Amino acid sequence: MTVVEPAPDRAAPASPLPSRTISADHLRDRPSDISVLDNPAWHALTGPHARFAQRRGDAVRYQPDVSVFTALPDGATEQDWHDLAQLVGPGEVIPVTGSTVVPPAGWEVVESGKGVQMIAESLAPQPDAEAVVLGACDVPEMLALVERTKPGPFKPRTVELGTYLGIRRDGLLIAMAGQRLRPPGWTEISAVCTDADFRGQGLGGRLVRAVAHDIVTRGDRVLLHASAANATAIRLYEQLGFVLRKHTSFVALRTPRA
Repeated sequence: MTVVEPAPDRAAPASPLPSRTISADHLRDRPSDISVLDNPAWHALTGPHARFAQRRGDAVRYQPDVSVFTALPDGATEQDWHDLAQLVGPGEVIPVTGSTVVPPAGWEVVESGKGVQMIAESLAPQPDAEAVVLGACDVPEMLALVERTKPGPFKPRTVELGTYLGIRRDGLLIAMAGQRLRPPGWTEISAVCTDADFRGQGLGGRLVRAVAHDIVTRGDRVLLHASAANATAIRLYEQLGFVLRKHTSFVALRTPRA
């Protein structure tokens, strides 16, 4: 991508995913069009995630309580930028994604940075007996964990984008990971985070493999994004079997004020 409380009562206990393991060869053998990864948010919003999209022309965004991301098609025209501004509204700061992001006059660059896009090559997906599926009733705890750990954007309905798994200790949600962007043939693992008091126990890697198990069982391949400055996360992902596909850029822009 070119590109951030107390437990509620539960009606029933969550359950772990099925126990069947998936081989690394299963990952490599799945056909998929890798070119969609050059503009994954746009391909997700115009494909598998269209039900979460707000659209004007070829400019798209996620519903604001689902995700912060907006996207433009490859080779975006001035009309596409105008449509995005109309879709979002004046003076709003948004992350804009696309294969290239060159805003026209009137748009203000608020923040930019570098990242990496990685794909699973030798990852060994497997379920985790301690991981439980998180849902709407877990959102307050998920938002609190995100606030403590800062893995990236997470909204009240982000959990609807795909399966999110968590690990609890003494009833407290201490680690989670889940599925975010879903361009055709691929699913992104995101929101990988562990409470500071429980780091160094391998929980993040376990959750990545468990989330990947759900993805490949569905028939998709696995990708993820990380900040280029997050050497610790990149090293973990490489150890798990991810390889660098490309260096990326991310940019937050303010829409024209009038």
